Amino acid sequence: MDYRPEDAYSAADRQYPGYSANVPPHPYAAPGGGPMEDVVIYTRNTFAFKVRNLSKAYGDNLVLDNISFDIPAGRIVGLLGPNGCGKTTLIKILAGLINDYSGIVKVDGKRIGIASKSHTAYLPDKTFFPDRFRTIDCVDYFQDFFTDFNREKALDFMDRFGIERSQRVNTMSKGMQEKLQLLTIMAREADIYLLDEPLGGVDPAARSVILDIIMNNYKEDATVLLSTHLVNDLETSFDHVLMLGKGSVLVNTGIDNLRQTGKSVEEIFKEVIGDAWEVD
Repeated sequence: MDYRPEDAYSAADRQYPGYSANVPPHPYAAPGGGPMEDVVIYTRNTFAFKVRNLSKAYGDNLVLDNISFDIPAGRIVGLLGPNGCGKTTLIKILAGLINDYSGIVKVDGKRIGIASKSHTAYLPDKTFFPDRFRTIDCVDYFQDFFTDFNREKALDFMDRFGIERSQRVNTMSKGMQEKLQLLTIMAREADIYLLDEPLGGVDPAARSVILDIIMNNYKEDATVLLSTHLVNDLETSFDHVLMLGKGSVLVNTGIDNLRQTGKSVEEIFKEVIGDAWEVD
């Protein structure tokens, strides 16, 4: 499903009954067999995400299998997992672009709908600006749709990237198109940022600049959920980690808890994901 900024206001809030639980135990799991998780009591509206019994299938392929998790607000969250584990599907559900799922999903204390979407900035894993647009048209487009869009910040980002304001999107390289999309997303003053592989198509030389823009320009106290395969490059930026595998939540905890194991996030990721995808 392709994404357009106006889609943020088009999806209905539809919920269905859940499936039965099937979460395998793991060495990093909490007592009782569930995923490792911070055991903290939070008051209302202190969670960025509250998910209960979420399942999503594409035909016979069950991508998310009755998953439940809470993630506190104000964290930089690494969403990790192998290809096909449901990372993009989960992000699209949180963004309100997929609604044919079962379970309950709340973003910033609200069911998915106009209220949650208006405060959520979503970066898809595909380019979405029309080819005929000039880069300045893209800025105008976001300014028209989002009241929290900071035009001056977007123009400053364009200057930093060396993006000409009159250049047509269809004349830009894929990498430059991705930078253009990222700068428009990060120019929003959102409460939630959902970034699907923001460094996936970026060359190593530009990676540090992209990461700097992400980590130094989100709204104060906002939550950033970022999916990536570059665990080693980004693990020092994470406050919280959510690992998915075989349709289940394998790890959901603060980064300090993982560091107490004496292992890096990448080491734990390889161990956890390797166990989850072992052939029976």
